[in-house]
Amino acid sequence: MDRIHRQDGSDLLTRAVAPGIALGGLIIGIGLTLKGPLDGFHAEEAVNKDLAADRTGTWNTITAVWSQIGNTAAVIGVCIIVSSLLLWRTRDLRLALVPPIAIAMQGLIFLIAARVVDRDRPPVEKLDASPPTASFPSGHVGASTGLYLAFTLLALGIERAWLRWTTVILCLAMPLLVAFARLYRGMHHLTDIGAAVINGAICALLAYGWYQHCTRRRRGARAASARSAGHTG
Repeated sequence: MDRIHRQDGSDLLTRAVAPGIALGGLIIGIGLTLKGPLDGFHAEEAVNKDLAADRTGTWNTITAVWSQIGNTAAVIGVCIIVSSLLLWRTRDLRLALVPPIAIAMQGLIFLIAARVVDRDRPPVEKLDASPPTASFPSGHVGASTGLYLAFTLLALGIERAWLRWTTVILCLAMPLLVAFARLYRGMHHLTDIGAAVINGAICALLAYGWYQHCTRRRRGARAASARSAGHTG
């Protein structure tokens, strides 16, 4: 197993963290716009009201389960298990770090944006106890999007086609289930969901992009070393 080098950390800062800071500014800007100039635009609340009016006991139960997919404890637990399995199977620490980096980045952006924007939740009955964070963006959706999109990107490297595409479809479905559940249960506006998807998706892409860059750099270094050894031999 290759060790993590200083260059890996430098690449992480320039290729993931720095763009992540810009992403955080974008998310906060969207939130302040929704709470400020667009605060009087209530058309999206019709979605929450329609879903609340059509609630049933069965769907209340189903969405309660789906909502827990994006719970902090569930996301962290799944991340630890899968990343540990990836490390065990591949012996590639950088690959195993992709999901943790993705959810850590989106989580930090979510916490800062929620505190700065401080948007009220939809004016409907809420089926879950409201966490201390505000409505924008959705933490559940952002976390599940970041985690399961990271899994999706890594799953593209699975050799067996049936296993690859089964994994991809299941992983892409997870954040969609969470998004619907959070809307149905009255916890978020539609734009809270949209911003969370952007947050989680871009963080996953940045984390995966860092891994790909590190892989290309290491391969290039090995090729250069091999050519040098060939010349000296």
